[in-house]
Amino acid sequence: MNLDGFSKHLLICSGKTCTKNGAEEVTETIRGELKNSELQKEIHTTKTLCNGQCKHGPIAVLYPQGIWYKEMNKTKSEELIRQLKENNNDHIGSELYCHDGKTFKNHESSER
Repeated sequence: MNLDGFSKHLLICSGKTCTKNGAEEVTETIRGELKNSELQKEIHTTKTLCNGQCKHGPIAVLYPQGIWYKEMNKTKSEELIRQLKENNNDHIGSELYCHDGKTFKNHESSER
């Protein structure tokens, strides 16, 4: 896969637990919203195997921003793509980890 021209990469967990919890609907929603928003040439998606966050699944990871989204569903997936289209950095209420340029930080503990 040639990623030339893409600005973002969404990794969507398709491990056993995430799939059981709705990862296929998340994948279909994200890919459908990207197509509807004409962003499929800017944001590449990849279904992955387990990302090691099963208790928080389905998981989606946005790069290069390094944001891990937990408990994704159809509504959160639609909101994520809407915000990416608008270049809006608001939170969708599903962030698990965020990268600060050096390391990952647990988003939940940084809100307290």
